[in-house]
Amino acid sequence: MSYETYFSTRREEQLEELMQWLRIPSISAISAHAGDIQSAASWLADTLRRAGLENVEIMPTAGHPVVYADYIHAPGKPTVLVYGHYDVQPVDPLNLWQSPPFEPEIREGKLYARGATDDKGQVFLHIKAIEAILREEGTLPVNLKLCLEGEEEIGSPHLPAFLETHKDKLDCDAVLVSDTSLLERGRPAICTGLRGLCSMEVAVRTANTDLHSGTYGGAVPNALHALVELLASLHDADGRVTVDGFYEGVPELSPLMREEFAKQGVDEDKIRAGLGLDALYGEKGYTFVERVGARPTLELNGVYGGFQGEGTKTVIPKEAHAKITCRLVGDQDPQKTLDRIEKHLNDRVPSGARLTVKQIERAFAFNIDPSHPILQKAADAYGRVYGTRALFTKDGGSIPIMAAFSRVLAAPVVLMGFGLDDENLHAPNEHFNLENFDKGLLTVVEFLKSL
Repeated sequence: MSYETYFSTRREEQLEELMQWLRIPSISAISAHAGDIQSAASWLADTLRRAGLENVEIMPTAGHPVVYADYIHAPGKPTVLVYGHYDVQPVDPLNLWQSPPFEPEIREGKLYARGATDDKGQVFLHIKAIEAILREEGTLPVNLKLCLEGEEEIGSPHLPAFLETHKDKLDCDAVLVSDTSLLERGRPAICTGLRGLCSMEVAVRTANTDLHSGTYGGAVPNALHALVELLASLHDADGRVTVDGFYEGVPELSPLMREEFAKQGVDEDKIRAGLGLDALYGEKGYTFVERVGARPTLELNGVYGGFQGEGTKTVIPKEAHAKITCRLVGDQDPQKTLDRIEKHLNDRVPSGARLTVKQIERAFAFNIDPSHPILQKAADAYGRVYGTRALFTKDGGSIPIMAAFSRVLAAPVVLMGFGLDDENLHAPNEHFNLENFDKGLLTVVEFLKSL
């Protein structure tokens, strides 16, 4: 039986199985969902056993557990470690979802649910591809290990220590990850670079209580005014970050790099129109694809304070808050970046205000040479299924653990993604195009067999 026939005859059954997993609200960022994280890990472990994998374990960390499995029966052949994550993002704002985020629904060839593309759907492709090879051929062409975590969406805080502790257990010749995207429909891509990440929460406080804006307005400091003034100081009019030293370690774009970005053929007008924007935004002197692939950012992810209910409340708020994240490139140091931003803000605190900063996530950028033979095999595998060979790209997102995998295991990382950038990952109405569900299964089989 061909693999095309194998998967087509089992398609409905496999999609229903995936939907079972998607119904589990495994939100790692919210402590109330700790039980759901455990349920998702247990579901995953049971599914790996049914697929034919061995030595399946739910391994504890200082946070959420790692699910491990392997199949080591190919002496002299490479060992591939499949990495992915089973935790998902929060679902707010809930009112913008067309269908409930944990009640999966297929509409117009797309599977809608939180985690559909990031990353349960893509992890599921590997499980079913492995299961198919085992059922059809009785064994695997390579040795396989799986390391599937429950904390990627909160920055993988405990996985680096887990890798160090279990380095021998996870030893491999390559790490295989599906948590990235195609360039666009029908145009596969292999990511050779990911931006790093750091984050912080900022609070500004003024008086010891909220105050009546008639009695005190214009005579006392307003926490929201102070915060907005601070945040506005972080960028200049050209979109460049004004924090002293922020760009240390950022490589300049060479003519060759710019040529590679141009090959992607990104249509900025199409992106702008698709997002309903009058104009794009960003650091002056760079294209859209250069900004998201090779330049660092400082973004406000949340700004809040004062009265936010319906109607008007004439209040001067005593405190205001902001959440800030940075995407990092090259050799930018996440700790130094956080310290520099904190100093920038402290040096500019308006009179009458007090600033507190909580530093949170830290992750270095990841890069790999696209000429590596295993990446070339991955590009060929896409070509045999999609009819066009994968391009090598740099992704604007962050998978914080990638640099640690490369460093601790000293193995090349192959980022073979099957999502699309418009699938609303991290946003309402997240979905997975089932065309790439079907082709992803075949591509993973092709890649494993080619090794």
